[in-house]
Amino acid sequence: MSINTINKEEIEKFNKIAEEWWNPNGKFKPLHKFNPIRIEYIKNNIVKDFDISSNHKPLKGINILDIGCGGGLLSEPLARLGASVVGIDASKKNIDIAKHHLKKSNLSIEYHNVSPENFSYKKKFDVILNMEIVEHVEDIHEFIYQSVKFLKDDGIMFIATLNQTLKSYVFAIIGAEYVLRWLPIGTHDWNKFVKPEKLENICKRNSLILKKIDGVKFNPLSNKWKISNDTSINYITKYKKS
Repeated sequence: MSINTINKEEIEKFNKIAEEWWNPNGKFKPLHKFNPIRIEYIKNNIVKDFDISSNHKPLKGINILDIGCGGGLLSEPLARLGASVVGIDASKKNIDIAKHHLKKSNLSIEYHNVSPENFSYKKKFDVILNMEIVEHVEDIHEFIYQSVKFLKDDGIMFIATLNQTLKSYVFAIIGAEYVLRWLPIGTHDWNKFVKPEKLENICKRNSLILKKIDGVKFNPLSNKWKISNDTSINYITKYKKS
């Protein structure tokens, strides 16, 4: 039986809006607002875990695999910080957009149109990113299993997703999609949101130990996202491979 973590309906959703990845006022506007806190969180935790002395290229020497990289919104800033980045995505349109934008960026990033189960790479990575992707895959158990194969022992994996709570349904779907129109209607399926304890159990079965969990909350007054103790809607986790 062939293994497949790709959900075709989810891929099609993103194919339809792929041209807008780098438009800060387009369909991905919320992600552009979300991006600075994601970059800061990832950078600070890598620097701390790998005991790097911070400089203008604090991630130099760190190999990162960005799974579900989309148009490269995380891959490019992390490469600018010195990391060696490989991005993979199951959507060819996303990868085409990422490669096109890369030409303007003067950065060195490898992009591949592939899902984790069909990806082959000689080296393993210090860091794997699964950011806002696990709620869009066909089988989260298989997806984590396939992802962790590429992580070095003692490497770290960041997973960011949405909690499956009444609050997340009200704010992330009704509020963000139907009322505020931050996202196209149908972007998210609440049934695919993941409770932190479920994620932890899946990760534990794949030799990943939870080291940190934080909420990510939008502050309407500052119009910015911030790290929070409230994990009831968006949350980000850091796992270490044992």
